[in-house]
Amino acid sequence: MVTLIDIQHAYDRIRPYIHRTPVLTNRSLNDLTGAELFLKCENFQRSGSFKIRGATNAVELLSQDEIDRGVATTSSGNHGAALSMAVARRGGSVTVVMPQNTPIIKVENVKRNGGNIVWCEPNLSSREKTLGELVNLNDAVVVHPYNDERIVAGQGTAAMELLEDQPDLDCIVSPLSGGGLLSGTLCSVKNLNNQVRVIGAEPMEADDAFRSWKLGKIVPNKTTDTICDGLRAQIGTITFPIIQEYVDDIITVSENDIIAAMRMIWERLKIIIEPSCSITLAAVLNQKTIFKDSKVGLILSGGNVDLDQLPW
Repeated sequence: MVTLIDIQHAYDRIRPYIHRTPVLTNRSLNDLTGAELFLKCENFQRSGSFKIRGATNAVELLSQDEIDRGVATTSSGNHGAALSMAVARRGGSVTVVMPQNTPIIKVENVKRNGGNIVWCEPNLSSREKTLGELVNLNDAVVVHPYNDERIVAGQGTAAMELLEDQPDLDCIVSPLSGGGLLSGTLCSVKNLNNQVRVIGAEPMEADDAFRSWKLGKIVPNKTTDTICDGLRAQIGTITFPIIQEYVDDIITVSENDIIAAMRMIWERLKIIIEPSCSITLAAVLNQKTIFKDSKVGLILSGGNVDLDQLPW
């Protein structure tokens, strides 16, 4: 289990290489939700998402021999770009196994940060098979996008910053997919102030984490047909036990509600976010009674969205 000390050490390790992202508020969204919202803007983060936190922590813990062997991963985009940035800084190379339906902006972000791309089919088995073949061929070091305690510790630094900036929060809502961000948030928040509720927000069209949580065991996704391209992963064997032990609730959200919340943030806050993080606002709008009169932190996980393929 990742500890608060692990997260604090991760923060000291990554601080020179990341942004301390701002927390925004918006009166009209507060009026609409009946809550006081505090939006942690990881869409302003280096490489365009929170993923740089975990990737940098993991890479800084690699030996130079491991860097020289080359690093490999699977990614729908944001982790691949972040890992490429972190490894390039240490003089190494990254190969990213990416699904063929990845948005072009995320493909270009990986390339821009020095990553090499190997394509796979848009499903978990193809991703894992392609990565395995790559590792067998090149002896590359794998840095998994979420099922890695080094990644979880790095992702937990976002919530730690949020609570430092806004210590009187009643609740934090995090996007949920493979579980790296949510489990890191839980390990951070529940050790800093266990009175703060932590809630995951997951697409109905890729709800394996919600169903796994309800059943008490990991079950596969039935579908990944969601606009949230960053939330199509399978819950991890490392992240799931953390979520199972600590999470207060998981809210699943429809595609229409995710898109509506995304547009609302663009229009009212004048910032670019991707649908994978608008899901946090959508969850609050869907369950207003849960959040009414509360101070709620929303983690806006990234802003890498294809401007030529907006969903409205």
